[in-house]
Amino acid sequence: MSEANATVRICFQLQVDPARLDEYRARHEAVWPEMLRAIEASGRRNYSLFLRDDGLLIGYYETDDDAASQAALELDPRTATWEADMAGFFISLGGRPDQSAPRLPEVFHLEDQLAALDSEHSATHD
Repeated sequence: MSEANATVRICFQLQVDPARLDEYRARHEAVWPEMLRAIEASGRRNYSLFLRDDGLLIGYYETDDDAASQAALELDPRTATWEADMAGFFISLGGRPDQSAPRLPEVFHLEDQLAALDSEHSATHD
């Protein structure tokens, strides 16, 4: 997005060890309160994780500044313990889970295209 202070939508992918799926799900039923607060303080919101039965994990969140959000989490001592504890769940991951997950580029967003359509419609009828 090019607008200053516009919401950035981030999607990422990780692979959870299929042998540990039940434990991974259980850990996320009640994430540590300090980790939840660290995520909130970093500026991430609307954060969701989706897990397929083969271990494919897709994450999504929104933020106003992803670089600042990532830096805040990297420096926050509350996150290091959680991420170290969770690192063993992931296959082929170099580094901390939250920091090393490959990002997926967004190719479509309904609201953006509707806004552009509405803007074009307004411009042609003024």
